[in-house]
Amino acid sequence: MFGAIREYIEAILIAVLVFFILQISVQNFKVEGSSMEPTLEDGEYLLVNKLVYLRIDMERFSDLIPFWQVEDEEAHFLFHPPRQGEVIVFRYPLAPDRDFVKRVVAVPGQTVEIKQGMLYVDNEPLKGPYAGTGEASEYMPPHRLGPDEYFVVGDNRPYSSDSRDWGPVPLENIVGKAWVTYWPFSRLGFLGRAVSPGAVPSSP
Repeated sequence: MFGAIREYIEAILIAVLVFFILQISVQNFKVEGSSMEPTLEDGEYLLVNKLVYLRIDMERFSDLIPFWQVEDEEAHFLFHPPRQGEVIVFRYPLAPDRDFVKRVVAVPGQTVEIKQGMLYVDNEPLKGPYAGTGEASEYMPPHRLGPDEYFVVGDNRPYSSDSRDWGPVPLENIVGKAWVTYWPFSRLGFLGRAVSPGAVPSSP
């Protein structure tokens, strides 16, 4: 009898642990609107990887472990920071209760500008479906991104409200990386990264 109760308790604990892990690592998201077409379509569902951009405060973490002292005040990423060409989900800076999905085109320290509808990062024209789809008259003066600032645009630029309109996205607003599309089932698959000049290809 006690063996059965023990197995029952273990099963509950494992279920709670799995639920907790999923809660902190993955989030589902529904695409609304056409700003990311053809990469993502209106009504499509995807999974967001929240762990990939997780930041770890090494100094605070060392306080929890006896005999380990770290004098590094800089926070480190569990895997890596958001990178140029990746699609991310983030809290809309002007209304944090809303989540948006866009593509990162410039990262902290880079300079982004728009000339005759073309996106330039550090004076290099970008490549990709989102790079040259703006109006020829579109112009934005050079803007250098500060620490923890990311410039994002929609792949369907003419129908996208993005950093061109309301500025860079702070790192603290980023929920995670758009990872897998799972509905409709015909669109099932991993979201790739569009590599731009100066970007380092991501690992598989």
